Amino acid sequence: MATFGYLCPLILMCILVSSNAQLQQNFYAKSCPKAEKIILDYVHKHIPNAPSLAAALIRMHFHDCFVRGCDASVLLNFTSSTGNQTEKFGIPNLTLRGFSFIDNVKKIIEDECPGVVSCADIVALVARDSVVVTGGPSWSVPTGRRDGRISNASETLTDIPAPTSNFSTLQNDFAKKGLDLKDLVLLSGAHTIGVSHCSSFSTRLYNFTGTFGTQDPSLDSEYATNLKANKCKSINDNTTIVEMDPGSFRTFDLSYYKLLLKRRGLFQSDAALTTSTTTKSYIDQLVAGSLKEFYAEFAQSMEKMGRIEVKTGSDGEIRKHCAVVNS
Repeated sequence: MATFGYLCPLILMCILVSSNAQLQQNFYAKSCPKAEKIILDYVHKHIPNAPSLAAALIRMHFHDCFVRGCDASVLLNFTSSTGNQTEKFGIPNLTLRGFSFIDNVKKIIEDECPGVVSCADIVALVARDSVVVTGGPSWSVPTGRRDGRISNASETLTDIPAPTSNFSTLQNDFAKKGLDLKDLVLLSGAHTIGVSHCSSFSTRLYNFTGTFGTQDPSLDSEYATNLKANKCKSINDNTTIVEMDPGSFRTFDLSYYKLLLKRRGLFQSDAALTTSTTTKSYIDQLVAGSLKEFYAEFAQSMEKMGRIEVKTGSDGEIRKHCAVVNS
């Protein structure tokens, strides 16, 4: 029995490693050689006209990977045959954008190479290319992911880290996906671009202890006052959008981390990064370092995230349409 106990983790590790090993650079070199160029060209053509989509698409990639791995399950629509509401309609995903963008890319790819390129790979490549086109970092995207057939809204609440999370919850959420504290800090750095809705953080402004009128003491008071006066004027505001990195929300830079050190992170989950000596030390190192160093570190964590629980080989399928499983 003792021997079996030691063997199991090793076997599982081998399975995980062999699964990851099947992702490779230029996976479609022979089956659809123009695929990555087609995706890049589409991104180059459309993202400059809607640069805020870059943040939305990297967020989609993140939310996809955290539920059932990077398998495009976040793209699936509800069907009466399953009876389940899909991830797309889970509370954390109700503000996701970019689904039509992915559908348009898929259509062009299908015209070129029917049934070859997965929606999961398209999401991963589009997220990277969109960030690069807006002046942000690049990272390696090995391909060969397959699309999942299962998507449950309920799993979004248990698997996707919430903006209200404290440090221990974030640590556990990331550890479950094979990501460490350094990955937590680096991937949170994606908050340097994009916007959020007031509903994701208004509790910090108006109802922090459960008593109306209480404010999160860890939030810089001047910043909080400004948010209440000019942005989120009511705890019931679900529509106003706020920059996550005020002043440079279109620029992939280090200012997000600098704001954290000034107690001006927008979410509780942002502020939580400064409550651990380990993550606080990583933030200090990033702020003291160069943008080039941040980009290099961010790239490593993004590639690592893109490998979470991937389906490869004969697992899953290659969807013809990203919003529905093949019939």
